[in-house]
Amino acid sequence: MSQNNHSGNLPPKEKIVDNSAKKNRIKKKAIVNHLTCATLDGLSAKIIEVEATFTKGLPGFSVVGLASSDIQEAKERVKSALLTNDFIFPPLKITVNLSPSDLKKTGTHFDLSIALLIALNKKSIEEERLFVFGELGLDGRVKSSSTLFPIVLSLKEQGFLKRAIVPKEAMKHLSHIAGVDFIAVETLSEAIELLQNKNFKASTTQFTYNAEKVVVGEDVYYDTVEIESDFLDVKGQSVAKKAALIAAAGMHNYMMEGNPGCGKSMIAKRLKDILPPLREEDILSIAKHQFLDGTIPSFKAKRPMRSPHHTATSASIFGGGSHKARIGEVALAHNGMLFFDELPHFTKNILEALREPLQDRRVNISRVNSKVEYDADIMFVGAMNPCPCGNALSKKKSCRCSEQEIKRYKNRLSDPFLDRIDLFVVMQEVSSTDKADISSKEMKKQVNRAFIAQKKRGQVHLNGKLREDEVEKFCMLSDDANKILFSAIERFSLSHRSIGSIKKVARTIADLDLSSNIEKRHLLEALSYRRR
Repeated sequence: MSQNNHSGNLPPKEKIVDNSAKKNRIKKKAIVNHLTCATLDGLSAKIIEVEATFTKGLPGFSVVGLASSDIQEAKERVKSALLTNDFIFPPLKITVNLSPSDLKKTGTHFDLSIALLIALNKKSIEEERLFVFGELGLDGRVKSSSTLFPIVLSLKEQGFLKRAIVPKEAMKHLSHIAGVDFIAVETLSEAIELLQNKNFKASTTQFTYNAEKVVVGEDVYYDTVEIESDFLDVKGQSVAKKAALIAAAGMHNYMMEGNPGCGKSMIAKRLKDILPPLREEDILSIAKHQFLDGTIPSFKAKRPMRSPHHTATSASIFGGGSHKARIGEVALAHNGMLFFDELPHFTKNILEALREPLQDRRVNISRVNSKVEYDADIMFVGAMNPCPCGNALSKKKSCRCSEQEIKRYKNRLSDPFLDRIDLFVVMQEVSSTDKADISSKEMKKQVNRAFIAQKKRGQVHLNGKLREDEVEKFCMLSDDANKILFSAIERFSLSHRSIGSIKKVARTIADLDLSSNIEKRHLLEALSYRRR
């Protein structure tokens, strides 16, 4: 009886073998290959895990995980690229998941990672944090995309990216980003062979800037001395040119008022050529914004200048969009200059919205479907006529405007907006005796001297962009200068912002004068540029 019970409790030998085989099959099915990619969320890149499973069932190919239409279209590009390169598309149910699933993904650069997972479906891929980017052509060529540079730069800045497979054609831009091992491929077959053999040979291409180096301590800055329009072309206007020099040296906001044709736009257009040098990080940040705008950057060490027309919409200047928030002119002027000609003709909502980037150096775009925050560290330059007809300050022409029209014209600019402008200049009327007195090259040398002085003090920001605590630290006044400032506060009822602005301008004037302290003469000159 015990023998029968013992034999009855044990399963047959053949059944044990079958269960073992079944477990092996289950284990084999449980392997999920994955590669790492990324998507843009606003202006910042988010890491995306690309996973793929292959199960028995009706053959099909689906991509899940809030993939946009350009990623859904990747299915056809991937199929064609694999079939034209003699790879057999597996007759299985293929599911590709983009994780995390609650984040909207966009971009054609997911093609390569999806194709590699399908091509290597019978082999386990165990490469941790190997980023894969590339759009596929129907013949299997690996192409670049407009969002690739911003994504790679953002990942590098966040400290996530050390190694990546990228299109070879993208290396002319990606080579500017140091500290990343880029493995460049031209075709899908090359990428598959690379993953199979694990022969990850990084590209050695490194970019060198065709610019002068400005070394301050351990920091290196780049400066492209390229004068497109010279200040020698501007006859007379010595006060406006000195104010322009101060504005450039400290990246101060600057306003010019004068009759039509007196040289306001000429001065503004020449300002861009004398702006201070840039760090490598600043050059790359400028390039990132240009890529997002759909333009190919030159990667020159030159600060950008943007000059939108007064008929431009709020969305085109600050960015926006109902489904996908895009950057505007303010973002494209980041680390550079934004010029508004005919300032009072811009709409009230644009001028008031400009107060945020002028104060906080950031812009927030809030939409139902997206929220974007981006840096907008800009130098603002404005130009305006004294009245609608433009002749209010002229001694030779009569003004056709009534007092009410002039008042309405000037009231378009609110006090809170004007309070954010550091330098105000009323232009002189053009005279036949006006002469050129200083060139852009001479002004550029003075700007660079003042720039070096600011950096040697340990300033992260230039004088015009100092925070309140930094103003107290770096803008120390002499006793005589302090007395003048106290007198001005009482006489003109200056606001806290105005006091800080005057101190910052005086600090820049002292730097141009190669003075370590802000003296009485520097403060008096700064007060002369105050809005009246």
